[in-house]
Amino acid sequence: MTGVAGRVAMVTGAGRGIGRRTAELLAERGANVMCVARSENELADVGLPYTVADLGTPDGCAAAVASTEDRLGPVEIFVCNHGLGSAQEKVIWEQNPELWAETMRVNLDGPFYLSRLIVGRMVEMGYGRVVYTSSTAGLVAEFAGSAYNSSKHGLLGLMRSVAVDAGPHGITSNAVLPGWVRTEMAENSAAQEASDHGMTIDQVWERRAALYPPGRVVSVDEVAETIAFLASEQASGINGEAIKVALGSVA
Repeated sequence: MTGVAGRVAMVTGAGRGIGRRTAELLAERGANVMCVARSENELADVGLPYTVADLGTPDGCAAAVASTEDRLGPVEIFVCNHGLGSAQEKVIWEQNPELWAETMRVNLDGPFYLSRLIVGRMVEMGYGRVVYTSSTAGLVAEFAGSAYNSSKHGLLGLMRSVAVDAGPHGITSNAVLPGWVRTEMAENSAAQEASDHGMTIDQVWERRAALYPPGRVVSVDEVAETIAFLASEQASGINGEAIKVALGSVA
C-alpha cells in the first residue's frame, strides 16, 4: 500500500515544476489526481485530469474545487503548491504596491479560499491531508522580497491554523519549505539577479548551490517525494510542521 491509493487529490500549480512532479507521483501511487493551474497548455501536457482556474480569486477557487468534486469526488489530499515568485520585487522602499497586492492575492488569499472550501468537506469525511508549499523564505527573509517573504511566512500561519482547527477530525496539515530548486520560477529570478549584478545565469546558480553543504541545489524530485509522503496515510503522526527540504542549510 502506498498510503494514497484510491484517494482523491487536488494539486495546484500542477502544470510544471514541483506541482507537476507531485501530481505525477501521486497518480503513479494510485491516487485520483486533479491538476489545477492557469495555463491549459501546460496542464494538458501533464496527461492527468485538469481544470484551469485563477486561484487568486474566490470564484476561481470555488470553480476548481467544484470541478474536482464533480469529476473525481471530494478532495481527500490537497496539495497547495501554486504561487508567484519574487523576480520582479525591489527593496521595501521601492516596492510596487500593485505587485505586493498581486502576490498576496495568489500566494496567500487563494490558499485561504481553497482551504476554507476543502477542509470543511474533509471534516465531514473524517479524513484529510493538506500540504502547502512554502519556502525557506518563509523562515528567513530573502533580500528585496517583501511580498514573497510575507506571503510565505503567512502561508505557515495558515497551515498551522488548519492543523489546530482540523486536527481533531482526522486531518493533518503541514508545509514543505524548499530551498533553491531549478524550476521555471526560480530560473526567472536567476535571470533577473544575473542582469542586476552583471553575472551569468550559471554564476547565479553556482552561488546558490554554494549555500548548501553538498554544493548543489535541491531537485524537484526531492521536494515532490516529501510532499507525497506527507500526503500519505503513513504521515498520520505529522501535523502542524514546517519541513525544510534544503540539504541541511542553516537559512
